[in-house]
Amino acid sequence: MNAAKSNQDSLHGRVEAVLEAIRPAIQADGGDVELIDVTTDGVVQIRFLQACIGCPSAQITLKHGIESNLKAQVAGVTEVVAVD
Repeated sequence: MNAAKSNQDSLHGRVEAVLEAIRPAIQADGGDVELIDVTTDGVVQIRFLQACIGCPSAQITLKHGIESNLKAQVAGVTEVVAVD
């Protein structure tokens, strides 16, 4: 395994750990998120699930909840985007 692949795997693991920590708050409102990918330039791609789909507060949750937590706790995260 090369160093770049190892760093990417490590970043993915740290992102997943933060998502696991904040997931109960999202699930308390009937929703959930799935980690799709972390790009080499630090963009985290997630998919909203359950009640989050179509929720008018999903964008607020994305930017002020998920993205702010990930940027604060995982060096290298530059943005979080929702994908379909």
